[in-house]
Amino acid sequence: MAAAEPNKTDPRREILGNLGPNWFSSVMGTGIVATAGAMLPIHVPGLRGFALVVWLIASVLLVVLAVAVGGHWLRNPTVARTHGRNPQMAHFYGAAPMALMTVGAGAVLVGSDLIGERAAVDLHWVLWTAGTLGGLFTALTIPYLMFTQHAVEPDAAFGGWLMPVVPPMVSAATGALLIPHMQPGAGRATMLYGCYALFGLSLMASLVIITMIWSRLAHYGTSGTARVPTLWIVLGPLGQSITAAGLLGTQAGLAAPAEVASGMYVFGILFGVPVWGFAVLWIGLATALTVRTLRRGMPFALTWWSLTFPVGTFVTGTTQLAAHTGLPMFRVCAVVAFVGLLLTWVLVALRTARGSVRGNLFLPAANAGPVRAGKDPTA
Repeated sequence: MAAAEPNKTDPRREILGNLGPNWFSSVMGTGIVATAGAMLPIHVPGLRGFALVVWLIASVLLVVLAVAVGGHWLRNPTVARTHGRNPQMAHFYGAAPMALMTVGAGAVLVGSDLIGERAAVDLHWVLWTAGTLGGLFTALTIPYLMFTQHAVEPDAAFGGWLMPVVPPMVSAATGALLIPHMQPGAGRATMLYGCYALFGLSLMASLVIITMIWSRLAHYGTSGTARVPTLWIVLGPLGQSITAAGLLGTQAGLAAPAEVASGMYVFGILFGVPVWGFAVLWIGLATALTVRTLRRGMPFALTWWSLTFPVGTFVTGTTQLAAHTGLPMFRVCAVVAFVGLLLTWVLVALRTARGSVRGNLFLPAANAGPVRAGKDPTA
């Protein structure tokens, strides 16, 4: 009996046994540090080299996780299929497409210094295509499962609901980086307008879900658990939409008539600034709720990666506004947000590494029923 016990208690012996799609959030959170650093509207000696190193780390992580998840599906297909039926875990299937496109964008922005521009663009095309197809799949199938199979409680809305529908917005933003590398003509124009369609698909779905999250918080409060950091995911579609509008507006002149391109460029400002204002409000609310939960003993979990990628999109969005408006305010805000992103990334990466070595991050989630939200009038 004593000899068999380690097989039951040491999760590192079966690392693949409970590997979920939420692990790809670590690639997203790492990759966005590289892309945000490369796009920062100021010059800092050594920053580009640092961004390149971080991009390499994200790339290695992506390969390792792709192999590990593939092995998980081969060795544990029954467990893997249960993730799709889990009302919490299923939404994180959107993380893999975003991880692919984040690494692809980093290849064009900084990876070209190492592998050359042609290889970087080709790599981005491959990862963008796979990520876009995967993102469209999750944007359709995960909501369908919610509508037809998942048991959804009145207080169930959380930031993770955004994960399946945000990938098309990432496609719109990262697709803009490919437009300058396309030949003039119908293909380039199709890419531009297609990215705007992906922008709208994700934006409309995100606004519906953000409204539901706000409603849940107002009516039921927070869960008070490690799920609280997922509130930061709301910042993801906000920051990414500002980024997409800015990048597409910048490239519009290459693929659209002059008068249309001018309107697209202006849209980047008229859309970006108001959304940026709401993003700042949400940062304040999410910070207050996260600190409140931390003071009550919030445990570490992979949901803490929600504190990285969304903040990174805020950095890239603010950078776009700095470029379009020329205002020092946006440059300063981009730098401050990037410093916050960097510090958070280091903290979460170290905690993830420690949890991985100990093996507790590979344990299956406790089956304690649905996560309940609640308020504390005495707080």
